Amino acid sequence: GRDRFVEAVWDWKEHSGDTIGRQMRRLGSSVAWSRHCFTMDDDLSEAVRKVFVQLHEEGLIYRGKRLVNWDPVLHTALSDLEVMSGEEKGHMWHIRYPRTDGRGHLVVATTRPETLLGDTAVAVHPEDRRYSDLVGTELELPLTGRTIPVIADEYVDSEFGSGCVKITPAHDFNDYEIGKRHGLQMINVLDENAALNDNAPEAYRGLDRFEARQRIVEDLEAGGLLEKIEDHRLMIPRGDRSHAVVEPYLTDQWYVKIAPLAQPAIEAVEDGRLEFVPGNWSKTYFDWMHRIEDWCISRQLWWGHRIPAWYDPEGSIHVGMDEADARRRSGLADDVPLEQDEDVLDTWFSSALWPFTTLGWPREKEYLERFYPTSVLVTGFDIIFFWVARMIMMGLKFMDDVPFRTVYIHGLIRDGHGQKMSKSKGNVLDPIDLIEGIELEPLIRKRTTGLMQPQMAPAIEKATRKEFPDGIPAFGTDALRFTFASLATTGRDIRFDLGRIEGNRNFCNKLWNAARFVLMQTEGKAVSPSASPDVIDRWILSRMHRMVAEVETQLGAYRLDLAAQALYEFIWNEYCDWYLEFSKSTVQASDEAAAAGTRHTLLTVLETSLRTLHPIMPFITEEIWQRIRAPLGIEGESIMKTAFPAVGDTDPAAERDVAWLQAVIQGVRRVRSELNLPPGKVLDAWLKDGDTGDRERSKRFAETLRQLARVSEVQWADPEMDTAQCAVALVGDMKVLIPLKGLVDVDEELARLDRQLERELADLGRSESKLGNERFVQNAPEAVVAQERERLAAHRANVENLESQRARLEQLRQ
Repeated sequence: GRDRFVEAVWDWKEHSGDTIGRQMRRLGSSVAWSRHCFTMDDDLSEAVRKVFVQLHEEGLIYRGKRLVNWDPVLHTALSDLEVMSGEEKGHMWHIRYPRTDGRGHLVVATTRPETLLGDTAVAVHPEDRRYSDLVGTELELPLTGRTIPVIADEYVDSEFGSGCVKITPAHDFNDYEIGKRHGLQMINVLDENAALNDNAPEAYRGLDRFEARQRIVEDLEAGGLLEKIEDHRLMIPRGDRSHAVVEPYLTDQWYVKIAPLAQPAIEAVEDGRLEFVPGNWSKTYFDWMHRIEDWCISRQLWWGHRIPAWYDPEGSIHVGMDEADARRRSGLADDVPLEQDEDVLDTWFSSALWPFTTLGWPREKEYLERFYPTSVLVTGFDIIFFWVARMIMMGLKFMDDVPFRTVYIHGLIRDGHGQKMSKSKGNVLDPIDLIEGIELEPLIRKRTTGLMQPQMAPAIEKATRKEFPDGIPAFGTDALRFTFASLATTGRDIRFDLGRIEGNRNFCNKLWNAARFVLMQTEGKAVSPSASPDVIDRWILSRMHRMVAEVETQLGAYRLDLAAQALYEFIWNEYCDWYLEFSKSTVQASDEAAAAGTRHTLLTVLETSLRTLHPIMPFITEEIWQRIRAPLGIEGESIMKTAFPAVGDTDPAAERDVAWLQAVIQGVRRVRSELNLPPGKVLDAWLKDGDTGDRERSKRFAETLRQLARVSEVQWADPEMDTAQCAVALVGDMKVLIPLKGLVDVDEELARLDRQLERELADLGRSESKLGNERFVQNAPEAVVAQERERLAAHRANVENLESQRARLEQLRQ
């Protein structure tokens, strides 16, 4: 019974209800854990009842018989948002409705012949001349012995089918409205299991709706009343939990009168008190809010906030905070028996109150005054209507203010094939499994246990074995968080794949190794800022300030992806790949003042980068920060309590100088790579056609070029120097020349390139052939086609690169 079920749910909650909390802690969420709330806590339950009672008193909650979406498996009403409609194959049955005057029949088309038994009219368009003389006459309703009228209504599309529409007010939402307009009888022919009830002819009572459909079609055909059957594709509504076909069902339910609540919520977004990011979601919000209908809030379930309404023997309704309060409000004596409504409230009803009930409303004021309204709600677009709009409406109603100033809408995380993650599909990725790793067999058990459709288990197991043959390796929290941030393009869905998170785990390793290098260079050694830092130190500090400014700007614009990109590019490319290499010669030089200054810059840039990165990668940044703060003389117990870095001045001159240095080094390295020269081979290098600035920089950076470009000497060539036997790299107008005589066996290199080119051209041809096949492009999964297009682009780039290398080698033969 109900009491034992509720007791079992509470027991489950005690044992398993902390899963979300554990996931949040493991993911590094920094929240007020002492303010943990559960929707069924006593204080929150009291707040829910108070809201219900107040809205009922104001006439904004009422009980009425209306058509609802009914789930015949879960035996409960569903809101429109809990119904998922998709196109499926079906049929259109054309049925003859005989005229009672014996002068022929009207043909009516329907996709649901079983509801014919509840028809109460046939409608035609008032301007359809074919039927104008039949409006007001009667038709025989097949198989029932009843007669029904022909009515005129502008809803009918006279161009569709015969122009005649069967009207079943108790089993179709549009027919329900037509029935109300014309005062038609509403005959419900289905029970809560979607089987035919006692309002149906005796021959069909007790039959499942689909079995009844078959029997009715057979009987219509036997009676000569079936004109024809056509294949037809139609939208089928299914419950989002049970996946059962949902029935429009006439029943008594509780509703919120929504229009008076919706208008202030529309105005709050219109006048800018609340904004959506990205802004295009406000249009989606308005479209729904302007078409909003009364909200069915009762559910035929046992678990949830029970509706605070009681019925006396006459069926009168009494609402209150509890039974005693209901009696007091209605002036009922204690001896009048009352029975509480069995239904519970839609879970989104209590969720709509969350922004203020969790802060203590209606009893406590301290947290409400400090934190309401909050700054930003971060959520997915799929619950704008379920949750966001309702929080806005309830916040304005009970707090006279919006619950938050900004609603940031992120995309849904989909699997690698672009499919929405769901338990029923077995493609959900538990973040803890990505953080800690999981072996294959436990992963399969997790994905196939507790399915609402157990028959899906074999398919889920097969797909899991194919996608994760070795299980999921451990990636750590920071890599996972950085992946989410880097993929968080505003409003777009995220196609998640392990390759991205693996790359970001490498980023963590890169940062860790950089910190180890810095500590090796600084521990126990002099660290002090230089009075006149050299150009490379000035460059990295300038680039750091640009990075901090970019991250601050992008975080303010909710572009987490661009903030993550700026951090990644600066830390990996500029700090690790360039500055650490530049610094090696300085920290090991005999000039101790310069070495101490560079050590200070190494630490300063690392520490600033850690503080900037910390909101996205909290764990590794905290660990490294604790190790490097002492040499910088930083006090404090945690990086969390330090200030976010301030944006400093940039140094464009230093940036131009180092950009020149990088371009020369990259030019020499590119020549090495293209000509397959060993990275440790010391090369001769000549500069040609440069200006005064180029000459000054070549002198200043001579030692750095020798070390990082691995060249013996950087010399300036005469204008007449023969460059035919040189590889050339361009830096602006200046040429970097690498004499190749004696370095390269041209014939051998050409042969090697020809072999590579042959392979690439073959791969390119296969890819072009695949994408030229229309059947492949139209029928293959979208992700597979996209992957093939990426391969094609890569093959083309490789071919172009190889042909360029080959042309350069051919020049050496001349």
